[in-house]
Amino acid sequence: MTIIQLSATPDPDGVIRLSIPIGPPRGEYDLAIILTPKPTDTSPKFGDTQESRGWPPGYFERTAGSIDDPTFDRGNQGEYEIREPLS
Repeated sequence: MTIIQLSATPDPDGVIRLSIPIGPPRGEYDLAIILTPKPTDTSPKFGDTQESRGWPPGYFERTAGSIDDPTFDRGNQGEYEIREPLS
């Protein structure tokens, strides 16, 4: 089995024509072709922006550092639970 990876651009009619050199003809071959479109530079990729991750526009700009009250006290966070060792 030989794996050949290619990049191809379709013709104006939307067809990709493949010519795969295999050497001397030797009977039949089984082919498996997987088409995966390459992302373009102009298309947004999932996860590129906060909005694409589901956050409202400007959310972090409005909330980061939004507590500007100098008397704000976070309060006691309590103690960590002590657990039994795993081993």
